Amino acid sequence: MTIPGPDVISAPQAERHRRRHGAFRRLLRKPLGLSALVVLVGVVVLGLLEPVLSTHAPMSSDLAYTNASLGTPGWPLGGDQFGRDIWARVLGSINVSVISAVIGAGVGVVIGTVFGLIAGYVGRRTDAITSWVFNLLIAFPSLVLVIVLYPVVGSSYQGMMAIFGLFLSTGIFRLVRNLVITVRNELYVDAARVSGLSNLRIVGRHVLFAVRGPIIIATAFLASSAIGVQAGLAFLGFGSTQIPSFGAMVNDAFLNLYRDPVQLVWPAGFLALLTGSLVILGNSYRDVLAAPQDTVRSRRRTQEAIVTRDVPNEDAQPPMAGALLSVRGLRVRYPHVDGSFKEVVRGVSLDVQSGEMVGLVGESGSGKTQTAFSILGLLPKEGRVAADAMELLGESLLDKDARAMRAVRRHLVSYIPQEPMANLDPAFTVGSQLVEGLRGRMSRREAVDEVKGLLARVGIPDPERTFRSYPYQISGGMAQRVLIAGAVASKPKLLIADEPTTALDVTVQAEILDLLRDLQEESGMGVLLVTHNFGVVADLCDRVAVMRSGEIVETGEVRTIFHRPSHPYTQELIGSILDEESVREDDIAEPRPDMVSTKEQP
Repeated sequence: MTIPGPDVISAPQAERHRRRHGAFRRLLRKPLGLSALVVLVGVVVLGLLEPVLSTHAPMSSDLAYTNASLGTPGWPLGGDQFGRDIWARVLGSINVSVISAVIGAGVGVVIGTVFGLIAGYVGRRTDAITSWVFNLLIAFPSLVLVIVLYPVVGSSYQGMMAIFGLFLSTGIFRLVRNLVITVRNELYVDAARVSGLSNLRIVGRHVLFAVRGPIIIATAFLASSAIGVQAGLAFLGFGSTQIPSFGAMVNDAFLNLYRDPVQLVWPAGFLALLTGSLVILGNSYRDVLAAPQDTVRSRRRTQEAIVTRDVPNEDAQPPMAGALLSVRGLRVRYPHVDGSFKEVVRGVSLDVQSGEMVGLVGESGSGKTQTAFSILGLLPKEGRVAADAMELLGESLLDKDARAMRAVRRHLVSYIPQEPMANLDPAFTVGSQLVEGLRGRMSRREAVDEVKGLLARVGIPDPERTFRSYPYQISGGMAQRVLIAGAVASKPKLLIADEPTTALDVTVQAEILDLLRDLQEESGMGVLLVTHNFGVVADLCDRVAVMRSGEIVETGEVRTIFHRPSHPYTQELIGSILDEESVREDDIAEPRPDMVSTKEQP
């Protein structure tokens, strides 16, 4: 959480400060992608500036400068065995490689993408015919056919790259077709069809947009392949001898290897820079497109919700002295597209004492979890949090930035979430994730022993096996117990439990509740229990706050609330609890004659 400086920015002003960064600007933030882009652009610019930077024609020869050394005046990289300027030939070879990449990758991407979209989206007979054609192309040896058709294209490297691009399109076709088959059944595509959009618009706007990432990375690989194939063909002697090429330069350098081996460095080095930067740039750009398009703020580099401290009015109650947690006038809002705001929490005030368990009860959507997340500082960045006061152990949480709130969550406050499987990383074992949170307080051996002990306490029958298991190897109930163990492992001062017994069977629920009660008595921690189960509140809590539509409508001692609820909504919630004395009073329908069995009873 962050708080603005002396000049508090209003909500509309904060919205205007938010702007969306495009994919290219986000690419520039990636060091690897930026480095690859700089290298690629630098090499391409050198080729474009060939008329300015070159002092000789690439194919002109001067025997006086045969095997000229590096740094010879007018010959920056020296001369080859035929007296040609290596620098001029490198610049010319860059242009040939770039043109080869554009033709080869361009032909492959255009043909493969167009037919892949058609085959994947239309399907049926169209898919069968196009797939058969491209499978036929795959069966042909592409390089052999390019060499065989070399005389047909008139020794032109552009023509050879166009033919090679046709064979490259087979990989793009299969990639796009398979992706489109998956995307075409998505709900948003069905919604576009229902809204009356044409197939062309659906394919171009929705389907192609969804599969663009793999196409981009494949394009980078195709361009790199085209450059390598053109250089390889030139190395073998296929192509005009009057056009400079990295392949031809490497061939000449091999013939002169023992006399001047440095001549091999320049074509090989520039060829590696071109192909390597293309592949790295494609991967980086793909990652950027796949990542969420988050918004940024020009004045506030943070991913936390905006938190403001309101000026308390004269009627506002001050924070409770000596309370573990004291909240006054908490409000949470979220912006609409039109700039207006929807308030989901309105003026919530509550207190939690050390060693006390307070239940926050309400129906789904009443704002219970939003209140808990506001205290934890975990609301999404779109949220707007305002409060008269929010103190933990007498220290204001409104003044803490994101780093300070992380320290609070690490040492003072813990959280038990509702969805256990979504809060465990499937790439790491259960034990490694729990131990990681304790490494700053104790040695690894001590942390392992502590975690295993907690796993046993929360009712896991085989702690050793669970410790070594991955999240997908345990049940949902066991995962919930694991999260409870992780939450209490740090011995927090305040524990916020959001439906802690969800996904647990009835017998284990009592054990977990007993565990929370025992831990509270041992450590003296306060507990804010978010739940809709009044039975859990009656069994565990000291006080209860009833929440409805973002407001606390009633608060008090549990016994008082249960026996003498004053608010109608509280009365409805308590009245909806089933017990052994509840009797069904509705009329039971008589069975239809045709449903009565005619079979004699024994």
